[in-house]
Amino acid sequence: MREFTAVVEKDPETSLYVGYVPGFPGAHSQAETLEELNANLREVIEMLLEDGEPKIEGEFIGTQRIAVA
Repeated sequence: MREFTAVVEKDPETSLYVGYVPGFPGAHSQAETLEELNANLREVIEMLLEDGEPKIEGEFIGTQRIAVA
């Protein structure tokens, strides 16, 4: 069992959830619900892994809050 970290945002124009795995080319999807997005991302990642081990181009570290005056 492998785990990947996905970044999820909500598109203000379409109201769709958009998710992608940082550094994993092609690992992205969108959906109307978070549950659907999770399923879509799982399916995309599984299909990409069928082509062999991915070359991860980056690693998600985290988020930071930046305060500006």
